[in-house]
Amino acid sequence: MTIRKSIESDLEIFFLNQTDEEANYMAAFTPKNPHDKETYMAKWRKLMKDDTINMQTILVDNKVIGCVVKFVMEGNAEITYAISKEYWGKGLTSKALAQFLEIEPTRPIHGRVAFDNYGSQRVLEKNGFKKIGTDQYFANARGKEIEEYIYVFLA
Repeated sequence: MTIRKSIESDLEIFFLNQTDEEANYMAAFTPKNPHDKETYMAKWRKLMKDDTINMQTILVDNKVIGCVVKFVMEGNAEITYAISKEYWGKGLTSKALAQFLEIEPTRPIHGRVAFDNYGSQRVLEKNGFKKIGTDQYFANARGKEIEEYIYVFLA
């Protein structure tokens, strides 16, 4: 498993990951229409050109399986990640995030996760993120407001 700077052709896999029903549910805080490919591609092409965003592609045997991304929201550096469902539960996201944190110098970095997304919570905790609070937000993938856990990485 390795990571590298994302390129436009990687977006196809990122989009497919987003359209998986279970992945979309677990991510919770998703676009209103996760199947709108044109909007998705336009948004991510623009983000790839933004110097404040660090977008890295996760590869297994040179196959694109997902991404790790640092972005800025409301003045805070935030982290997000996703991998193809067939790779869930194998520790790859945790390893990818560990590699990402070695190359991304911004601190602190925040992570946000749905209250019941235990896999994502473990990814953050394995990498030294500490839970610092909770909030309530509308989760498009669930059609209702849910609790979100807020984590921070300082090291």
